[in-house]
Parts: sequence; C-alpha cells; structure tokens
Amino acid sequence: MPELPEAEVAARQLRERVVGATVRDCWVGRDDIVREGLSSVAWYRESKITGVERRGKSVILTFARDEHARFLAAELGMTGLLVFRSTPTKHPQHTHFILHLDGGAEPEIRYWNPRRFGRLSLLDQAGLDRYTARRFGYDPLTISLEEFLRLLGSTRSRLKSLLMHQQVIAGIGNIYANEILFRAGLHPNQAANQLQEKVIARLYGIMGEVLREAIAMGGSSVRDYFAPDGTEGQYKRRHLVYAKTGEPCPNDCGAVIRRSVGERSSFYCPICQRGRPSRSAKQQKGFLQTLLKSKLQ
Repeated sequence: MPELPEAEVAARQLRERVVGATVRDCWVGRDDIVREGLSSVAWYRESKITGVERRGKSVILTFARDEHARFLAAELGMTGLLVFRSTPTKHPQHTHFILHLDGGAEPEIRYWNPRRFGRLSLLDQAGLDRYTARRFGYDPLTISLEEFLRLLGSTRSRLKSLLMHQQVIAGIGNIYANEILFRAGLHPNQAANQLQEKVIARLYGIMGEVLREAIAMGGSSVRDYFAPDGTEGQYKRRHLVYAKTGEPCPNDCGAVIRRSVGERSSFYCPICQRGRPSRSAKQQKGFLQTLLKSKLQ
C-alpha cells in the first residue's frame, strides 16, 4: 500500500496540476531518501515539468531543460505519498523532499514517507531505462490476453505470488491480489499452469475490472493513504475479502473468510475459492527465476 490504483490517481492529479510548471528550487530533507542521482539535484532547478506517468507502483515525473531531459522516479513504498502544499499530513517531519514550483496550479510537490521503505531516484534517460528494466514487469492494465495466457501457462508458481511479483506483473499488491482472486473464484495458492485458458481469460478480465474500478473511486484509503489533494479513496468500501477474516462470505455460501499467513496475508473463502495448491515456496522461487530469465532474454 499504495498499489497501482493509488499510484495512478496520484499521477493523474499531478499531471493535471503541475505539468508546465517550472522548478524554482529542490529541497532535500534526508540525503538517504534519494536512492540515486543526489549530486544532480541542482540540474532540476529552472527545469520544466513536461510529463507525469505511472509505472507499476511508482510515479515518474519528466523534466526538460536546455533540450535535455531528466526524471524523478518516486517509489511510494508502504507509506509514501506525493502531496501538494495545501494537503495536511499527520507528521510534517516525515516530509523528506519538496519541489518548489512556479507557473503551475500548485506551488509545491512534497514527498512524505514516515517509514522510508520507498525512495526517490533522480535519473537521466539511461538511468531510467535501467530502473524500469530491473523493476517492472508487464503492466496489468496494458498486458494483452495473449501475453497473460503465455505468462500463466509457463509457470507453476502460485497465483497470488505471481500477481504480486513486480518484475513479472507490476503494480498489484496484497489488497488487489486478494480482491481479484476472490472475484475470479481462484485460491491464492492455485498453480498458474493448472488453469484452463477460459479460466485465465476470466481472471484477466477481472484483473482489469477491479483495477479500473479502484482507480475510478480514487483507490483504497487503507492506513495513511490519500491522494495528492488530500481526498481519500473510496474503493475500500467495495473490498469483499481483504482484512475481513471471520466475516461471512459475500457470496452467501455459508462459509466465513479465512486468513492464511505467508509472506503476505491471504484472505479467501474456502468454498468459493477451492483450488489445488502449488509447489512449495522454494520450488516456486525457482520457477519464477526461470521465468524472469526467459523474459529478459
């Protein structure tokens, strides 16, 4: 958290309000919040913001100056936010980076991150290419059905782990993986290559449906998340299984939602989401590594 829908909402708000603005100054509160490119901070002063996009769970801003371009990649991590100056945060001391702007609808963009699992990277084009190549797999909103069929058919990895593996499919985290699999009627530990093509096609459709619904509703405000302008995402009201342990299944099947603990908690209905378990975590890791190697070749 935040995941793809929340990052997409942030990117859209930033795109609407700061593209065209000029950077008057950059303030860095903690050097360790900048993973790469700290020495290039001065370049961004007097540059113009020319674009904002989302990749996976990250928001990437593009800057132009003297016919050259550089980028700021903001990893939101578990608690990171990009906010405008007028948006209050609980603990202002956790604001670690500020872009002071002229000529746009907002005077500042602030990066707030109390737990600092996310980082910022200041990159040139070659650095951005390396950054995206090592971090992001297919985007779940643009991957084709043919690519999705091939991806799932080539691995025995567990479905939930596969959906959340950022170098395979970028942007889905624990909240949306649980919601997608419940709607699809698939167990989190189901082996991907045991699914029939029609089932994979249904999962593909539901994946896009859930993510687009969440974006339209501003994402899910779980824990400290809110959009740059301070609005809370309302999709949490549509969560069917996430964090609903012990509650009745929404399908009225008579079961209650269970929680299993692995690397991340899974929430599922034992009746509506029956499935054959995949291999052990150790074996699964080997299949994912093989899959990633083949993808990069």
